[in-house]
Amino acid sequence: MRTEEFQKKFGIIGKSKEIRDLVDIIMQVAKSDISVLVTGESGVGKEVFARAIHNFSTRSGKELVSVNCGAIPESLLESELFGHKKGSFTGATDDRKGYFEIADEGSLFLDEIAEMALTTQVKLLRVLETKEFMRIGGERVTKVDVRIIGATNKDLQREVDSKKFRHDLYFRLKAVTINIPPLRKRKGDIVELAKNFLENYTIYNRMPRMSLAKDAEEILINYNWPGNVRELKNVIETAVALSRSNVLDAEAFIPLLTTQTHQEEQHNLPVHITKTTEQLDREMIYRALIEIKKDLIDLKSLAANSQSENSSHIAHLPNKVVPFVQIEKQAIINALNFTKHNKRRSAQLLGISERTLYRKIREYEIE
Repeated sequence: MRTEEFQKKFGIIGKSKEIRDLVDIIMQVAKSDISVLVTGESGVGKEVFARAIHNFSTRSGKELVSVNCGAIPESLLESELFGHKKGSFTGATDDRKGYFEIADEGSLFLDEIAEMALTTQVKLLRVLETKEFMRIGGERVTKVDVRIIGATNKDLQREVDSKKFRHDLYFRLKAVTINIPPLRKRKGDIVELAKNFLENYTIYNRMPRMSLAKDAEEILINYNWPGNVRELKNVIETAVALSRSNVLDAEAFIPLLTTQTHQEEQHNLPVHITKTTEQLDREMIYRALIEIKKDLIDLKSLAANSQSENSSHIAHLPNKVVPFVQIEKQAIINALNFTKHNKRRSAQLLGISERTLYRKIREYEIE
């Protein structure tokens, strides 16, 4: 099977070299029973790759059981994984199979595996080495044939160094490691992913076909995507739900993208910066250009009206010269009108803090 066919069949979107290289590795290791560790930031799509590994393996006819280790309380995780016997603890009213038994002859995907307690890690290691375990409260050994696919957004080597993760389990899991790069490092995949999410959402909701305008594609490409593919999917779906047009332009996305909090309104609180200065500047410039374009249209009309009525000093200025304070004031008015006087959203659109916006409103006596 060719790489493109594999991606289409198993839902891996992207033509970047990074994604194609990962797909090649998956196609090589999927047919074996070797354990695989999938790493990457939150939201990059680790479960998509885990499912591709399972579905391309000889175990594809059996079940892939997904377990989020971070979402299950530590006191319950062991019971969920290995099962329990009736009466083994308070609340154990019946015998119950664990995920290992359910996934027998199939695959078990352990997401957020770094959150697993050390005591549970010991039992997991034993299953990996001996393919057998005992239910909680049980007396008989149960044998299973399960392939383990682990995933984490943490640096497991660092977790090992800090004694939070067992080194022997780490070395057993990392036999094959697949690291999925964040979306900001494969910008060539952003538009393709966005179009795929757009198409799927409109089909699922029986909506008319929709498309992305060029300025929308540019703003999506230039955004940093701290939430990765998950954030992109949510932004696309929200933009579609709020849109009154079949074409999504830049203005449909600007209010939905996370903006960096300005240090001015943080005072002495620590600020966590997730974007580079260059990325912040690029996003700020892009938002400003869109707003300035609207401002110029409005100001041109304002200047023409003022000149004909002889009621404003703008009429006496040379052609196309407008005082900066007038531009700034009009930009604030436009933002307030556009957001129906939602000052937080207005500040985001203008690229300033809410504190600055309130000061400017008082200064220009707006409202």
